[in-house]
Amino acid sequence: MKLDRKEILKALESITIAGEGKSMVESGAVKNVLIFGNEVTVDLVIATPAMHIKKRAEDDIKKLIHEKFSADIIVKVNIKVEAVAAENPNQIKGKAIPGIKNIIGVASGKGGVGKSTVTANLAVSLAKMGFSVGILDADIYGPSMPIMFDVESAKPISVVVDGKSKMKPVESYEVKILSIGFFTSPSQAVIWRGPMASKALNQMIFDADWGELDFLLVDLPPGTGDIHLSIVQALPITGVVIVSTPQAVALADAKKGVSMFMSDAINVPVLGIIENMAYFTPEELPNNKYHIFGKEGAKNLADDLDVPFLGEVPIVQSIREAGDFGRPAAMQTGSVTQKVFEEITRNVVREVINRNENLPATEAVKITTMAGCSAVKKN
Repeated sequence: MKLDRKEILKALESITIAGEGKSMVESGAVKNVLIFGNEVTVDLVIATPAMHIKKRAEDDIKKLIHEKFSADIIVKVNIKVEAVAAENPNQIKGKAIPGIKNIIGVASGKGGVGKSTVTANLAVSLAKMGFSVGILDADIYGPSMPIMFDVESAKPISVVVDGKSKMKPVESYEVKILSIGFFTSPSQAVIWRGPMASKALNQMIFDADWGELDFLLVDLPPGTGDIHLSIVQALPITGVVIVSTPQAVALADAKKGVSMFMSDAINVPVLGIIENMAYFTPEELPNNKYHIFGKEGAKNLADDLDVPFLGEVPIVQSIREAGDFGRPAAMQTGSVTQKVFEEITRNVVREVINRNENLPATEAVKITTMAGCSAVKKN
């Protein structure tokens, strides 16, 4: 009789490997079926090295083919063992969030450069332009979005979506917000190791009812550490915006941040650099600019690294006051700050469009641990 590969595969669907609930075909254990005249070779990959399970799989395949097709067939079974890595319950799994079109990370090399202030003002500027916007406050150890949006006392409520309980983000000024600050006391320090922080982020990302969003801004903590790796592992980031002040010490750290995201291992597009605290203009001397922290440092860094310069934010007292009082400065219609943030936001949108038109979709990063050393690779 003439043997048919498809018929043999269909027959193998009736065999289950011991300890697994699916058939060896459905589970992907059968990697290949080769037919050479009266000889059938089945290549099989299983997860356990146990001899009795390997022997049983081999016997079941031979018995099935002999009974269903012919006892004269020569059956060879090649079994390879590939152990499945133990799943880490604290590791964030990389996948897209349905309904969210663009995920933008806002990062800085060092603290105190105004990254969260920029994030808040980008968000309200995007909302004023008609986009649907959310903020994930991923600065686990220093969450500031509840203060900046005047929602310190708010708590996300639970809603049922498709039969599952989800967190409904707090909404303020047409921006949806989730922050660890909603779940801790303002005076309470968050003393967590990396796995606990990753687990909290996992819940805020995937157990939330974000709905339809044009942009989800992720306010990252300063530096290049655990949380950054968790986020790029969890989500396909569309691109990142780097915030820096003009002085050399901030620029050195900003350069490291750009380097991390542009590395082959991470490979997340850098949409550009924003210079905060670029200069100071006294109210009584509106034509004067005092470059307190240095002049055009971030702009020069952007030129050196060949990434877009998205704009500069001056030192304005109202920006600080607006953040402290929970009403982002970009909401002050007709003000200098509103115009500054609107221009920067337009530049960010332009770079997102360019990125989406000219680059493939970003993949979440897969992080593995081997012999005590961390390795990062793309999925």
